[in-house]
Amino acid sequence: MTTGVVGQYEKAAAEAREALHYEGNDVTPYANLAQDYLALNRLDEAKATLAEALRKLDDPFLHLYTYYLAYLQNDEAAMKQQFGWMSGKPGAEDVVFSAQSDTEAFHGRLQKAREFSRRAVDSADRNNARETAAVWQVNAALREAEFGNPAQARQAADAALHLAPGRDVQVLAALALAQAGEIPQVQRLLDKLNSDFPLNTILQNYWLPTIRAELEVRRGNAAKAIEGLQAASAYELGQAPPLMPASMYPVYVRGQVYLKVGQGQQAAAEFQKIVDHPGVVLNFPLGALAHLGLGRAYALAGDKVKARRAYQDFLALWRDADADIPILKQANADYKQLE
Repeated sequence: MTTGVVGQYEKAAAEAREALHYEGNDVTPYANLAQDYLALNRLDEAKATLAEALRKLDDPFLHLYTYYLAYLQNDEAAMKQQFGWMSGKPGAEDVVFSAQSDTEAFHGRLQKAREFSRRAVDSADRNNARETAAVWQVNAALREAEFGNPAQARQAADAALHLAPGRDVQVLAALALAQAGEIPQVQRLLDKLNSDFPLNTILQNYWLPTIRAELEVRRGNAAKAIEGLQAASAYELGQAPPLMPASMYPVYVRGQVYLKVGQGQQAAAEFQKIVDHPGVVLNFPLGALAHLGLGRAYALAGDKVKARRAYQDFLALWRDADADIPILKQANADYKQLE
């Protein structure tokens, strides 16, 4: 297992630099090093690494990480440049379409996000990459669930499972369906994943505890949910396939559980972890929703000043958001109560 998978990005960067001494014409160490520098928020070094790599290698993943770098630097022109390079290239196009869907979702532009997800699914399917197409589909399901659209989440998750019910799709479908309240179906998926992949470290220590926590909350067992998430602590900053970028999902779910049981300070600490790691979550929508979670946590803890600031940060990120998204409607209503 690589050190980046468990979130040890300083060590991972050192290993990638060492690998470049022996594999200077290989995409993998360059891509790994760029990813590690992004996670560490060392953007100048990430930029230099990618520029050096692209002078001699022209690989879609190098362009994808250049896209992510541009995202962190709020450089829309550079993002469009990378989007243009990857568009029209089988095996690259679907990746950047899905990345763009996350960018749109990060800012609450759900209709645009849905369109880019649809294009990602169609592109991968045309390239006979059905499992990848299903991952893009179930990524859209997760987004719908987080934004408060359970019916759309169920529909997208079921469509992904129908398209290609592999391990990665089952994992994300279970998480989306758990949030949508489909407890019996999720339990069946959990049991199958646990039985089929007992030695998969990331599955057993990152995804399954996160999904179980969602189920336990809905069963009224918040304390058990928090206890179960302890298994993910060593992995929560890491890269957890199939999602890319890292989502920090265990941290986000732990924060949500603390909110449900009225522990505002503990919830704030979890959401702050996500806010403090923009180079880890990149454009994944939980990065924006963490600001909302932080606002709710501070409101619960009685700190209206910090709560208003966090709500304002979220609403600024979502200033161009679709007005009919349930989580946004609730956020606006809650923010008015703080004024």
